[in-house]
Amino acid sequence: MTDDTPNRETDAEKARADGSGIVAPDDETPTWRERKTRTQGLSQLTYEYFERARREDQDLRQESDYVERDVLAFPTWPHEVIRNLAVASFFVGMLIFLSATLPPHIGDPANPSSTPAIILPDWYLYWSFGLLKLGPLNPELSILGGQKLMADRTYGVLANLVVVGFVAIVPFLNKGSARRPVEQPFWAAVGVGGVLFAFTISVYSAKNLIPMNLHLLFDLTFLVPIVGGFVTWAVLKTMREGYMYDLNRRYYRLRPPK
Repeated sequence: MTDDTPNRETDAEKARADGSGIVAPDDETPTWRERKTRTQGLSQLTYEYFERARREDQDLRQESDYVERDVLAFPTWPHEVIRNLAVASFFVGMLIFLSATLPPHIGDPANPSSTPAIILPDWYLYWSFGLLKLGPLNPELSILGGQKLMADRTYGVLANLVVVGFVAIVPFLNKGSARRPVEQPFWAAVGVGGVLFAFTISVYSAKNLIPMNLHLLFDLTFLVPIVGGFVTWAVLKTMREGYMYDLNRRYYRLRPPK
């Protein structure tokens, strides 16, 4: 009696693409049209994504003789699309649940005949509203007889354009491959300073509600981001001396081709 055990393959050991086992390689996986005819839902596709990602990660690590950690990339479809769709569906469901169980309270309608004492935009626009209040920085030119070159509101609009333009150009200026703040202390300090400035200028936009001297509040609006950025740079610069930069750079290096 011959032993044909090595030629046998149980159902549990088979690589199937229907979500009931380890997902098969791409050449054995049904196409999207074939998968669509099975009327599979988002949960099934999500399970396939995680199973396939796990299989590909395991296969690449077993075949690789690279000592460092491999940074593996997956194609947009179906891996990234299914993952993002699953995450987005979860958060949309949470928002629908919260809006159904905790509906927001609608206050009295606005009275068009009365102007409120304090006018503020939505909280996420406080920083922009604060830039419109930078009238003290608008210089008065003696050549114009002590008059300002432009109106304060125009000066505030230009300040918004400058800040937004700086935020937009930073990714083009910083083209390094650093993945941790300690690897580039300067740009990390720029980021911390920008976050602090967004906070301080937001506080300054509501200066009528802040129990503080307005001149001191105006000075702190620009002083705190500078001090915070400098402290961040100094701390990260000190940490970088004992940081194994070369090792961490190899740690994130892509797996070399075969």
